[in-house]
Formats: sequence, C-alpha cells, structure tokens
Amino acid sequence: MTGSVCSVLMGISLALAVPLHAMDQPVRAAAAPADTNAAARAELGRLVEAFKHAMLVKDGGAIRGMFLPGGSWFRALDPAALAAARTKNPEAKQLSPGSYEDLSKFLTTTQAAIEETFEKVHIETDGTVGMVWFDYRFISDGKQDHHGVETWQVVRGSDGWKISAMLYSVSPG
Repeated sequence: MTGSVCSVLMGISLALAVPLHAMDQPVRAAAAPADTNAAARAELGRLVEAFKHAMLVKDGGAIRGMFLPGGSWFRALDPAALAAARTKNPEAKQLSPGSYEDLSKFLTTTQAAIEETFEKVHIETDGTVGMVWFDYRFISDGKQDHHGVETWQVVRGSDGWKISAMLYSVSPG
C-alpha cells in the first residue's frame, strides 16, 4: 500500500510540476492586430462632414451625389411625434418611406436656415460596406425642430462611399 500511495503522490507531483513550470515563463501579450480599416473609417467620417455641410449650405446636388440611386430611406416617428402628426393628418403612419430626392428638393426650396448636428458618431466598416450611426438634432431657423437616432448603410464603389440606406427616428423638439 505504501508503494501505491507513493505512486499516487508521485503522479500528483508530476501533474503539478508541469503547470508550475509553465507559470515560471513570462507572459507574452498577443500583438494587437493592425487596424486595416482606419483609412476607410476616416473616409466615412469625411462623408458625414460633407453631409452636414451640404445640409447647412442647402446643397441638394451634393446630397443627391452621396446616395446610391434606388436605395432605401425610412423615417420612424416616436409615439409623441406620431400623435402630433395625427393631429394634422389622422392617417399619418409611424413608419414612412422617403428619399434623398425629397431631402434635396426640400433643401433647395426652403427659406429656413437649416442645420443638422451629429453626436456620438459610430462608424464600422470592413472597407467595402459599412454602417454609420449617430444621434442627430435638426435645427430650423435656430430652433431645434426634432431629434433622434440616424443610421446609414454605406457601400464603397468605384466613385467612393455612397449611402445605400437611411433610417432615422423622429422625436419632437
């Protein structure tokens, strides 16, 4: 029995020796992967800035040039915005389609000073497709008209980044 106890203890000692030996080795951090999409994110950041500028100077043509023809565009009203819309039109829908053409026409015909501010901008991309997400505030004649969250799906083509889809929420004030 003494031999078997000794064998068990020797087995335990050997089992512990390997992990103890491994713990004596210095821990090496894995090299951080190279950020291969930093340039693409910077390009998308410039698209965001160009969009804001086009809104500010009411450049409908520039807005049209930032979108893929035939892309999708939807506006989603929050409950308060939907209730307000239904006071004017009882048939108003919570989710409604729109287009960059509608925005372009609005910009070129409105007399109001327009600005859209973006906060908490997040950009994700693999260099070919991507997503831009931010909080926005729509300001008309110096007063905030509405705000919400806006998201774009984007794609890089031979002529640069284009917005292929836009979805935004609308909250009053």
